[in-house]
Amino acid sequence: MDLIHHALPHAPAGLPRVALTVDRLTAAKTRWRGIAADGREFGFDLHHPLAPGDVFFASDTAAYVLAQQPEPVLELDLPANPAAAAQLGWSIGNLHLPAQVEGAVLRLADDPGVRRALERLHVEPRAAVAVFTPPRVAGHAHGHAHAH
Repeated sequence: MDLIHHALPHAPAGLPRVALTVDRLTAAKTRWRGIAADGREFGFDLHHPLAPGDVFFASDTAAYVLAQQPEPVLELDLPANPAAAAQLGWSIGNLHLPAQVEGAVLRLADDPGVRRALERLHVEPRAAVAVFTPPRVAGHAHGHAHAH
């Protein structure tokens, strides 16, 4: 088993990529174990979590890359009207939910609590399956941070 402490600063060019695929919650951790698609085992003792697409190990024959599994998400189209978009952003932000903006789409984890919260806001999301990568806030696993 190879022990990994950080992503490689420069991914080697020309080597085939081998994925190590994990779910979002595992990818957010700093200590975990995983097995790449070719069966090679890795232990992770990281200073900072890896991001999807990070190359974390290279051998003479392959570069190993973190891949994140797609998961059920809820998507909302952001309104074209700036005031309506700001109001939606404030309302969703006030719920302290991890969120990802992808172009003109707001993406949230699909779970019953999120669905109930959106229902209270009279917002109808559409269900989808995607790689969900909300921004991470240092020191806060779920992104809830305040400076008062």
